[in-house]
Amino acid sequence: KAALKNNNRIHKKLVITKTHKTNLDKKLLNKLNDIVELPIQKINKLHGNENTHQGIILKTSKLVQPVLEQIINNSNKEKEIIVMLDHVCDPYNIGSIMRSCALFNCKSIVLAKNNSPEITSVIAKAASGALEIVNYVQVTNISRAIEKLKKNNFWAIGLDSNQNKFQYTFKIPRKCLLILGSEGAGLRNLTKKKCDEIQTIPMMSNSKFGIESLNVSNACTVALYKHFTLDNS
Repeated sequence: KAALKNNNRIHKKLVITKTHKTNLDKKLLNKLNDIVELPIQKINKLHGNENTHQGIILKTSKLVQPVLEQIINNSNKEKEIIVMLDHVCDPYNIGSIMRSCALFNCKSIVLAKNNSPEITSVIAKAASGALEIVNYVQVTNISRAIEKLKKNNFWAIGLDSNQNKFQYTFKIPRKCLLILGSEGAGLRNLTKKKCDEIQTIPMMSNSKFGIESLNVSNACTVALYKHFTLDNS
């Protein structure tokens, strides 16, 4: 539905079950010239069960994503947060992070071109519509991107569960570049050196059961919420 509502896309074809078609707004259906109504078994046969389509598939154009300079120029001078992902590759985590960004007023995520996936249906599904709202900005060099954002008044905060394990304060600046590392290794040392500060979300470690840290998407959500509520704290 979010994709159909997005006027920046050119829709090519909609494959849909009768039930879903009945529940869709006619204004959205009128945006399409090619609508194929099929039973769910036929859709599975044609498109495979590996795509968890749930009875609706939209073939549409890719979104044109802005470059980093456009993100900087359009940022709020007083309060803004941008999420940067350092070697985070899991499309489910990326999609989940985009969903949280949409809910907590983060307009962009920044990733390295060489170490991030292209936007796929997996990311789109995990994002639950946020792909239409949140920019997916791929840059050539993460370190240079950090420097550029810092020169434009963003405070670079790295989030790392291995830093200051027992701290009980967690501060997010109003103009924030929030940097999160990969699901396993966390932030790379080179990235850490570029950060103004490394923060850890205070939590109760449960090493007895092997639970040491939050999933990267959950950690991002906590930090985004912290920034979102700054004016009310």
